[in-house]
Amino acid sequence: MAERDEKRIIEIDSREVAISHPEKLLFPDDGITKLALAEYYRKVGDVALRHYRDRALSMHRYPDGIDGDDFFQKNISDYFPDWIDRATLPKEGGEVTHVVANNAATLVYLANQACITPHLALSRVDRPEHPDRMIFDLDPSDDDFDKVRDTARHLRKLLDDLKLTSFVQTTGSRGLHVVVPLDRKADYDEVRDFSHRVCRTLADQQSDLMTVEQRKAKRGNRVFLDYLRNAYGQTSVAPYAVRARPGAPIATPLEWDEVGESALSPRKYRIGNIFKRLGQREDPWADIARHAQGLKGAQRRLSD
Repeated sequence: MAERDEKRIIEIDSREVAISHPEKLLFPDDGITKLALAEYYRKVGDVALRHYRDRALSMHRYPDGIDGDDFFQKNISDYFPDWIDRATLPKEGGEVTHVVANNAATLVYLANQACITPHLALSRVDRPEHPDRMIFDLDPSDDDFDKVRDTARHLRKLLDDLKLTSFVQTTGSRGLHVVVPLDRKADYDEVRDFSHRVCRTLADQQSDLMTVEQRKAKRGNRVFLDYLRNAYGQTSVAPYAVRARPGAPIATPLEWDEVGESALSPRKYRIGNIFKRLGQREDPWADIARHAQGLKGAQRRLSD
């Protein structure tokens, strides 16, 4: 890495990516600069990119750091270099051209745009109407994370009973995501309908713990089983993405047995300690694609 004027150059993937204003503080209370964010995405690319490739990416940008204004950007900017992969997909009333992060240089470039948190589509760009991920967002109504863990375990058991393999990750915010890899035979409408039925079944069984009530005023202290992301154009936070919260927490894939550990919190892993974890264990989602599965059998079992 060489210094040029007020920029830093990160050499990666046979490219030179300039980091402007490298000492700008994006996380003021933690001393984390834009350069540190770019270096994080450079380093984590070896692990994270298997989850990013061939997916439409949306950018959550914080030009003045996490204490400043932010915005969510789907359409790629005209000035982005042509070496960044992109995909033009239909939307209501037109189309949108997304970034596709197929290499670590793209992640570094996005960090220079103060994209702290990349979000990913649940489908790949070659078949955008057919998701290969079904997601359940476990959203707590209070700060009692034990409720979220209990909800995740109940959800996993139901999915196991339906013969569906599931994976789990912290969100880096307050909850957990439970993800089911799919074989892309079902379209979004079918996946969303099924995920809704799963959540309603679970909420009926555990009505004191969880709910499918969308209105916050009616949730009480229960965990919201959010299936609504299972729709065309929706996104979820990318694995190993940084969240715009103090401490720079990371959305971190877990082994299921970790959910029961008392030391687990939704923001346990951060820029400051994630590489220690990755040095001690393989990415728990490394083989998630090999578990792609259909819904037909699970649909029949759920109806029984």
